[in-house]
This record gives sequence, C-alpha cells and structure tokens, in this order.
Amino acid sequence: MYKKPSIKQWAVEDRPREKMQANGIRSLSEAELIAILIGSGNLDESAVELSRRILASVNNNLNELGKKNISELKKFKGIGDVKAITIMAALEMGRRRKESEPVEKPKVVTSADAAAIFKPLLSDLPHEEFWVMLLNRNNIFKEKFRISQGGMSGTVIDVRIILKLALENQACSIILCHNHPSGNLVPSEADKEITRKIRDAGKQMDIPVLDHLIIGNDAYFSFADEGQI
Repeated sequence: MYKKPSIKQWAVEDRPREKMQANGIRSLSEAELIAILIGSGNLDESAVELSRRILASVNNNLNELGKKNISELKKFKGIGDVKAITIMAALEMGRRRKESEPVEKPKVVTSADAAAIFKPLLSDLPHEEFWVMLLNRNNIFKEKFRISQGGMSGTVIDVRIILKLALENQACSIILCHNHPSGNLVPSEADKEITRKIRDAGKQMDIPVLDHLIIGNDAYFSFADEGQI
C-alpha cells in the first residue's frame, strides 16, 4: 500500500522546517506553518496538503480557523486530539501576542540612562561582574549580556566575545559596565586598560564604545562623563 511520505522524507526544498532555517520564517506559507505544527498528514495527504485543505475550509482565514474547536478540527482525516489542540494553542498564542502591548525599549542618551539599567543588576553583588549593553543606531537599548563573573577584586574580560556579541546582534554602539563590590568607584589601571583595548578594537569594527560605567553600591562612575574614553 502506498503511503505518503512524512516531512522528514520530503525533498529538502519541500521541508518547511528546513525552508524556515534557510530562508527565514516569513518565507513560509500559512499551510507550511500549520504543517510544522501537525508534523504529518494522513495516508492520502502530506502535512502541507492537509493543512491547505484545513485552511480552504475557512476560506484561508486564520481568524475563522481560530474559532474551530477540537471536534471540528478532528473531522479532518489525520487530525486527532493532539494535533487539534496544537493548532488551537498556536492560534490562541497569536491572538494573545496581537493583544499584548509592545515592549518599549529605553533610549540611552546619558550615563544616568545606562546606570538605571545596570544598577538593579550590579549594585548589591558580593562579587565582580562585567556586562556589555548593545545599542542601535538611534541609541535605543537592544540587549545586555554578562561577559564574565569573577571574585571580589576582579574578573577576566575577553574583548573578542564582546565584539562577537555586538556583530551578531547588529549593534551600532556599545556601553561597558562592571561593578566594584567594595563600593570604591575609582577606576583601577586594569579598568582603564581594558577600556582602551575594547575602545580601540571597537573603532576597527566601526562599533564605538560610548561609555564604561563602574557601579558601586547605589552610585556609579562614568568614563565618558570624566572624559576618559
């Protein structure tokens, strides 16, 4: 008896998962997205073919598909409880995402703006940590990463890791930050040297280092404010 191949048996160019990895999720049709959810079709249809038929039953309208209950979805051959629930959960997630307020990322213009992001992370730590903040072209906060964690008196920083993160996340500029558990805000010679190294490396990659903050208790020191960067 002939059996329709599963997604794993399709030609690579016809596999929605591989297509998404190669071309991005926007390259997938709605039927291909549903096919990823259900994983397989039935003896007569591939997952994509079955998904197309499900969509055709609601005139290719996802809002109408979202109104279907488990019993209605199970009328399609190859759709059982698990697949029906998976489709319903995915559509409900999409609905809730649409209703959610977009997260407004802060704009970092001054050292105080950056300190407001880092202070909650570093003010009360008993050990030293080194972080980097990534910004876009408009100085909007993109992401922050902990680069290293050390002891009470220092931590090791790899410049390559910082620049790799900036490049991978398409950052246009960065801000460095670490804490002094002692509360002493005076930068050490090691602090000054690593700042120079990262600043110079950033210039080579056209990723400027805008500032380096030292957090101590509830206060901070800014290299930029003090003209040291």
